[in-house]
Amino acid sequence: MAAVQGSIVDAKDEADIKTEPATDGFGNNHANDAGVLSASPSSTAPAGNNKPAAGAPEDQQTLLAVLQFLRKNKLSESAEILRREAGLPEEALDPKGADSAGSGLGSGADIDGGDASALLSRVTVSAPGGAKAPTKAGEDQPDVNVVLSAYSQQGDPALYEVYYSGLKKFIESVLDCHRAELSQVFYPLFVHMYLELVYNNHEGEAKAFFEKFSGDQECYYEEDLRILSSLTKKEHMRGNETLLDFRTSKFVLRISRDSYQLLKRHLQERQNNQIWNIIQEHLYIDIFDGMPRSKSQIDAMSGSLAGEAKREANKAKVYYGLLKEPEIELPLDDEDEEAENEEGKPKKKKPKKDSTGSKSKKQDPNAPSQTRIPLPELKDSDKLDKIMYMKESTKRIRLGPDNLPSICFYTFLNAYQGLTAVDVTDDSSLIAGGFADSTVRVWSVTPKKLRKVKTASDLNLIDKESDDVLERIMDDKTASESKCLYGHSGPVYGISFSADRNYLLSCSEDGTVRLWSLLTFTCLVGYKGHNYPVWDTQFSPYGYYFISGGHDRVARLWATDHHQPLRIFAGHLADVTCTRFHPNANYVATGSSDRTIRLWDVLTGNCVRIFTGHKGPIHALAFSPNGKFLASGATDGRVLLWDIGHGLMIGELKGHTECIYSLRFSRDGEILGSGSMDNTVRLWDATKAFDDLETDDFTAATGHIHLQDNSQELLLGTYLTKSTPVVHLHFTRRNLLLAAGAYNP
Repeated sequence: MAAVQGSIVDAKDEADIKTEPATDGFGNNHANDAGVLSASPSSTAPAGNNKPAAGAPEDQQTLLAVLQFLRKNKLSESAEILRREAGLPEEALDPKGADSAGSGLGSGADIDGGDASALLSRVTVSAPGGAKAPTKAGEDQPDVNVVLSAYSQQGDPALYEVYYSGLKKFIESVLDCHRAELSQVFYPLFVHMYLELVYNNHEGEAKAFFEKFSGDQECYYEEDLRILSSLTKKEHMRGNETLLDFRTSKFVLRISRDSYQLLKRHLQERQNNQIWNIIQEHLYIDIFDGMPRSKSQIDAMSGSLAGEAKREANKAKVYYGLLKEPEIELPLDDEDEEAENEEGKPKKKKPKKDSTGSKSKKQDPNAPSQTRIPLPELKDSDKLDKIMYMKESTKRIRLGPDNLPSICFYTFLNAYQGLTAVDVTDDSSLIAGGFADSTVRVWSVTPKKLRKVKTASDLNLIDKESDDVLERIMDDKTASESKCLYGHSGPVYGISFSADRNYLLSCSEDGTVRLWSLLTFTCLVGYKGHNYPVWDTQFSPYGYYFISGGHDRVARLWATDHHQPLRIFAGHLADVTCTRFHPNANYVATGSSDRTIRLWDVLTGNCVRIFTGHKGPIHALAFSPNGKFLASGATDGRVLLWDIGHGLMIGELKGHTECIYSLRFSRDGEILGSGSMDNTVRLWDATKAFDDLETDDFTAATGHIHLQDNSQELLLGTYLTKSTPVVHLHFTRRNLLLAAGAYNP
């Protein structure tokens, strides 16, 4: 409990620091919160000892909030000590008294917010209680009243329309170069002004305000506004997740200094305190020096639940390079040994090296050290598999605009169970499907049938020293083309094969992740940590570790031999819908319904990148084979390309008309395949998309991007199915493209 308590108090202190007005009166980028990261759990002590500051209204309200929290968790002794040190009267410990002071507690209520600097990054192997911090925002929240009370500041309800109209009129009258930037404030102001009216029981005025101005908002906020329109009474606001998201996460706007000064001057001249207070309380203005951004530049980056990412969030160093491959000598092929030259002597051939892994012996400067995170050692079977991979890669087809891959489509017919997930092994020998009837089915796509290991009594009779012992332990009587795995009690939403093909992961609506053995076709472990449906799971490229993400808004990192998660990645404001490991296994990418993508450092648990730009929930992620780039696909039908090193969007691929469910790069990274619910597979020229990239220091510093509208140039081919949404894509080791989906008659 102490760990959780410490982290929450830290979050309060941090929120308090952030909401102090900076020198210019706004929560802009001068109010740098970098120092907050190093705050220790003991930071409550100086807050209590600082008697002169306790007299200030903000500090007193924060102290009351802390006292209320301590009492709620039955830590009355700690509460009494803190009260005495702060010089507060005994009534302060009275719950009613604390509640009555709630109107000002909003400034310290960023506890459940998803701010990048307050991420939960503790190891939680032995502290399952630590997992409680990032639960659903509407559940078990001691501070819902505190959060809502921020809206209790009374203003004349009739003036809300006047204030908003006045600001709108001013912004529409400024120069074009500033108008696009200042228009960004419309949406967050509209939301918070509406919620203030509803909270203070001005239902009629709230309805009129909504009807008058909701049509002015950007189209990509349509779904959020639909949910907001259902909040018409104060009672509706309690426990509403969307509302708490708006309240607990500051909406981030990136504005040039000139535009910002215009806005500030206007509000000061008009003495428009209502809007001033909302901007100070609920917005984070990230100011940059230089030319204002254009409408297209702003639209490219906006659309997420909490605005854009702060530039500081994408400044951390990311080791995106690949780990050095172990050097394994490739033995001569049988035909090479038998081949003879004209003189009748065997040809001498040097052992081949892996052309992709051991090309250069120098370590990539952007790669993490080999021992940065502990990885499993290579077994003999892994080395054999590596040799097979190297042999296959010598026969790989070099893809390009003039040499597109063949596509083999696996259609699931009569899938009345409802196909919800697909995965294919790295060597393309097995395919698995997850279904809405709670089952997982595994098929062999080679002539080799699936067999179970023999029973224990039969295994005792086997000569364990024989060369073909691995063949002898398999029971031929159990051979079949497919196997069905039973165990989940809800639809299976994600599945993933391990690199060695011995294990399969599945995650389900039942809140569990299960590990299945592909030797016995039985469930080995059920991992319980998520409280709600788990939407996706994926094995690390090196096995052992895996990631899961779900409806509880967090992603969890696991190891197969630990029943508790090693890391909890908290920060998303809505469901974590898809997860993907970086090729070097040191980072994990997560996509969410909050319309952002986050990159997490596996070692530290910190969020090192936040990417905004999608206008709908994200359902597909893919890293390029060299680890430098990330592709993402969402319900908005767009594929966005990201430069991980610089933390920038570098491309937009438009063409799909429905949600994109699958993305995959070819083995050499030349081509990107995308599969969608519009029943098509599209191939894009990834090389051209990345080679045309010019990232100068200014672009990296300001986050300005100039996206070329060249989707049609990059589109290499569109392939239609008859009526089959594309759920999964997979490039074989020879660069044949496999696609899969269930026929939808």
